[in-house]
Amino acid sequence: MPNSTVEQIKEKLDVAEFLKGYLTLRPAGKNFKALCPFHREKSPSFMISPDRQSWHCFGCNIGGDIFSFLMRYENIEFAEALKILAEKAGIELQRVSPADYRLFGLLYDLNDAAKEFYIRELKNSEVAINYLKSRGLKPETAAEFEIGFAPSSFEALNLYLLNLGNRPDDILRAGLAVKSEKGVQFDRFRGRIMFPIRNNLGKVVGFTGRVLPELDNGQSGKYINSPETAIFNKSKIIYGFSKAKDFIRESKSVLLVEGQMDMIMAWQSGIKNVVACSGTALTLDHLRALKRFTDQILISFDTDEAGLVAGERAIDLAENMDFNVKVVAFKGFKDAAEAAQADPEKLKEYVSAAIPAPKFYFERYLSKTGSFDNRETLNNLRVVLAKIKNISSPVEQNYWLKELGTATGVPEKTLNEETEKLSVKSSTPVADMVAASSQPADFIKTLTRWDIVCQRLLSALFEQGNFELAGNAVSYLKPEYQDVLEILKRGEKKSVNPILDRLLELVMLRSETVMPDEVVALKNNLLSEYLKEKRQEVTEKIKRAETAKDESALESALTELHSLNSLILNP
Repeated sequence: MPNSTVEQIKEKLDVAEFLKGYLTLRPAGKNFKALCPFHREKSPSFMISPDRQSWHCFGCNIGGDIFSFLMRYENIEFAEALKILAEKAGIELQRVSPADYRLFGLLYDLNDAAKEFYIRELKNSEVAINYLKSRGLKPETAAEFEIGFAPSSFEALNLYLLNLGNRPDDILRAGLAVKSEKGVQFDRFRGRIMFPIRNNLGKVVGFTGRVLPELDNGQSGKYINSPETAIFNKSKIIYGFSKAKDFIRESKSVLLVEGQMDMIMAWQSGIKNVVACSGTALTLDHLRALKRFTDQILISFDTDEAGLVAGERAIDLAENMDFNVKVVAFKGFKDAAEAAQADPEKLKEYVSAAIPAPKFYFERYLSKTGSFDNRETLNNLRVVLAKIKNISSPVEQNYWLKELGTATGVPEKTLNEETEKLSVKSSTPVADMVAASSQPADFIKTLTRWDIVCQRLLSALFEQGNFELAGNAVSYLKPEYQDVLEILKRGEKKSVNPILDRLLELVMLRSETVMPDEVVALKNNLLSEYLKEKRQEVTEKIKRAETAKDESALESALTELHSLNSLILNP
């Protein structure tokens, strides 16, 4: 792409105005400052200069222009950033390499075409329309969120996209179709209400499909998501974030709910600062994105046991990211969607009455507690004490210990003594995991893409109960994840190694229903990440050998590089 095109984009897009869509900017003379989105900080060290059309963080010492920000923030390559910014600036790209277009632009186009197809099909499906009506969804809300319907046919979308001139392999690459063992290609989503998933810029990157009760044959999950693609990473995208982020910034708080219908029904009820996990476990990346807009998070997951467990994990993660956490309880209702359908105004009252996380634990573990003369009630009390001990502020700790004493009738002195017996600060494996991610312990520094793919593959194998599906890909796992695999094969969820336990917890957190064909894709991604990491290591070896003029080491490194290149050709 000629530099003139890049310069045209920069002339039309002001860096400060663009970054307002991601950060809360504060005036600093003729410049602006903000909390850096790339490292944790409490005092702003991220500076934006409208004059220079650049940004720089004095905390982590990185900076650049509008392109470098978007690439780093969204974890995308230059070609994708170029396409996004050109579209935003209203500049048509005349020269885009086929490779770059096929990697990014085509995937966006395919997902957008699928979205339009699903919207059209919804209009033709009385069953799907009646289902949405039964859930309390208004037609205008369905239109606003561009909800659609995937018909039961095995090839309706596939044929539609082929007739538009798309190639079968590209439809597969977009995650919109799957291929059987016999090589027959068919639609991934069938007989499902379709929710488009958008990235932070509002572009459709994937879908969640909810099976209609009338069409549920029990052979697949109630909800299924698009697989990960070049433009879709479930661990980084929060459902509804592109619509809600301005409202989150204005209200200085965010309501986190479990599913798409919860988010949409809350939105329809007038609660606009709301997002959803949409069937995936809450991740640190999700929280980092929210942290850029607010420090207060209201968590409301389903009221069944699975929802309560997921809620606890979310609370632990959020508290360890220094969020002020409150919990919304929809008493008498299963979830936010059900409460909104019954009474939108009542939903707002529930949100306004959100309680601090410790009080939630009181109600969850101690509501049925009478005396503490049996092991179960004592263990429940210790769970709550561990949660309180995990609070970083001593003042806040003391406050909640007093509140616990009042709630249980146990003297505060006794509670303090019991708390002291708890040997660890972190109350849960999740909290340990978060703490570990920022510790310089061997390999747990920051999670790389290689880590993520290892975790997702193990999670997929665990969900399907067949570890043999890994095949030769086992050798491409990071050594620590090979150890985790062996633990899982033995049917265990605990080891004698605390670091492996943290990784086991990460794998469990990523555990969700995975389509069989995703295993193949994940194995391919694993090989790609393995090669990327190894080539980087070998390149460093070559540099060191050349600097030291060590011919033997150089020859060895070059041989290793040749082997890696051979692996690319013959995986």
